[in-house]
Amino acid sequence: MKQWWLETTVLSIPLWNWVMMLAAVTGVLFVLLWIRSHLRARLAKKNAQDHLAVGGLFLRVVASTNFLALFALSVLLGVKLLELPVGWSIAIARLWFIAVVIQVAAWANTAINFMLQRYRERHPTTNQVALTLIGYALRTVLWAVAALAILDNLGVNITAFVASLGIGGVAVALAAQVVLGDLFASAAIGLDKPFEVGDFIVVGNIAGSIEYVGLKTTRIRSLGGEQIVCSNTELLKQTIQNYKRMDLRRIAFKFVVAYGATAEQIQTITAAVRAHIERMEQAKFDRAHLLQFAERGLEFEVVYYVLSADYNVYMDIQQDINLAIMNVVHAQGLEFGRGEMRVHYPDGPDRL
Repeated sequence: MKQWWLETTVLSIPLWNWVMMLAAVTGVLFVLLWIRSHLRARLAKKNAQDHLAVGGLFLRVVASTNFLALFALSVLLGVKLLELPVGWSIAIARLWFIAVVIQVAAWANTAINFMLQRYRERHPTTNQVALTLIGYALRTVLWAVAALAILDNLGVNITAFVASLGIGGVAVALAAQVVLGDLFASAAIGLDKPFEVGDFIVVGNIAGSIEYVGLKTTRIRSLGGEQIVCSNTELLKQTIQNYKRMDLRRIAFKFVVAYGATAEQIQTITAAVRAHIERMEQAKFDRAHLLQFAERGLEFEVVYYVLSADYNVYMDIQQDINLAIMNVVHAQGLEFGRGEMRVHYPDGPDRL
């Protein structure tokens, strides 16, 4: 029996050698599965505290190792115990490289997902489309590099392959440059954040609130109620006025009082305007002056700041100030300037 055990071969390898290999594979696989289970338990405990802590990145990456990867690693370790021919050793070495590259790429993919998720939750206002594009780009580059490394290890001449991919990429980029331009513009909007959903912007002759930022277009709800769809590339080429992020609004306006007012009445008007604005909670007075002697009368200029970006708040304040000016002008027995022309005849109108 012992002689049979020693002399029996499978694929030119003694049977006892195969048994040792299987025992080693089983033992290594059991240990690796136990380590993964332990790490996943620690990860679950850490998730209950802070599931996006940077310290949990290593646990998350290692715990994401799948069963097939662990089994392949166990088999490759067990095969080391076999007395293999030279050709088999080369094949096993290549399998080792392929398994390591795929698993490292899988770990890197998990790390990318973790970092993007962490950034998304730390910055909830970030454009999700841009993050998705960045994630796709990073994963594409990662797996492309992994595939090229495997092909190179298998003896494939990747130099010509990469060159052909480069030529094909240039051709595709030229054919789809408009679409790619909008995609990059969408990523730029997400990263640079010139505006976000809900912001009120003015671009050229378009004024409205941002409703949606997509891969190719941005949708704006105009003041008239219609939805305006703009190309991301064309949108970024123009000057964008974002009123949502305006901390205060500078207001300068003028009014004209008819000629006939005295210097004391003028001082009374400017003082009354200043006192009225200074009493308002959401307004900050700057100046009020008699600006010039215009054709229609005495022209005043008033400058103040609205401490709010809300346009309706500005209109309420401006209306309140206008009514106060009307009251003080009428209280002085004066009138507002009118566009009129008076002609004086030295000898009376009958002279004509």
